[in-house]
Formats: sequence, C-alpha cells, structure tokens
Amino acid sequence: MPWSKQGSGRRSYHHGNLREALVLAAIKLIAEKGAEGFTFAEAAREAGVSPAAPYRHFRDRDALLADVARRGFEQFAAALTAAWDDGRPDPTTAFEAVGRAYLRFAREEPALYTAMFEAQVPPDASPELAQAADQAFAILRRASEALCSRLPPADRPPPLMMALHFWALSHGIAALFARGDGARRKLPMSPEDLLEAGGLVYLRGLGLRPDGEG
Repeated sequence: MPWSKQGSGRRSYHHGNLREALVLAAIKLIAEKGAEGFTFAEAAREAGVSPAAPYRHFRDRDALLADVARRGFEQFAAALTAAWDDGRPDPTTAFEAVGRAYLRFAREEPALYTAMFEAQVPPDASPELAQAADQAFAILRRASEALCSRLPPADRPPPLMMALHFWALSHGIAALFARGDGARRKLPMSPEDLLEAGGLVYLRGLGLRPDGEG
C-alpha cells in the first residue's frame, strides 16, 4: 500500500507511484462530488501530497481527468471484449451480452463513467485516451460487422451506423436508468430488459431476428 498513517490520522504519501495515487484520489472525489466538484489541490490533499506534487505528472486538473477517463475506457474495453467473447455462442447472443456489459459498467463504475462521458474531457486530450476510447468502440463495431455479415450483401446496413445506433441506445438507457448514482425514475422493467427490447425491435427491423424469436 502506498500510504502510511501519521499521528494526526492524515495519510502521508511515501511510495513512488504518485501518478497512481492521484488517479485513485480523483476517482474517489468524482464519486463523492462529481467531475466538476473538486479542485486539483483537493486531489493532492486526498492523495496525501503537497499541492505542488501533482504537477510532476499532470499539467493541470483537466489532464488528471483525462487520465481517469483513459483508465475508464481501458476497463470498459476489457469488459466489452469479455462480453463479446469473439461472437460466442452466436453473434446475436454475444451482441446482447455486450449491451448488458455496457449497462453493468455504467452502474458499477459511475466515477469512471462520469470521467469518460460527462466531464467534458476532449476525446483527443491525450493519445492514450484516444486509443483507449477507439478500442472500446471497436468492440461495438466488430459485433455489428459480425451481425451484418449474416444478411445478404444488398440488405446490409453500414456496420458503423449500426454500432453508433446501439451505442446511442445503450448510452441513453445507462444515463437515464442504469447509473450507479441511480436516476430516481421508475421503470416497469429493468434497464437490461429495456435494452433487450429495444435491440430486438432494431434487429427484427433488419431481418436479423425473425418475428416470434426472442
């Protein structure tokens, strides 16, 4: 552990991984106060270091938030990749699993999700962030390509368009009903059931789910 306890109870940083300590401090503060609710100095204080120490690794608070978002997208991509599982047992079932993984990540990692999508961090704030975000979206596109390939060539929608549609559907449901901070809206079904129903309508419209299936 990178912390030692002083007599006052204040955490004192003594480990070499200052960058990691600051990222964890920012995640904690985002969970408590939101992405706009804390200062760079507060992140330093939460990490148990001087206000000047964070500048060894981050230009400013925005750069720290960008690194939190990068971490979020890396974990997000890993979760979606595991859910897709190379399209097993079949592309349709695996595609639905990706949607459930999307909602689960939003619910279980609200601070990371906030940094990724709600903190106004530019997608190109750093090359590492851009790469991580692209890797996460690539899973949706890969899944869309696998589903589209099951249709006759003349009937196939652009996989990119399909991926964007499902991203918008998943993100909208997550924002309204599946966040860890819990939107207080009442719903006669679970967010997962709502996403499954919306996906079913969409896939049937494309001819990928015959009427009566699912």
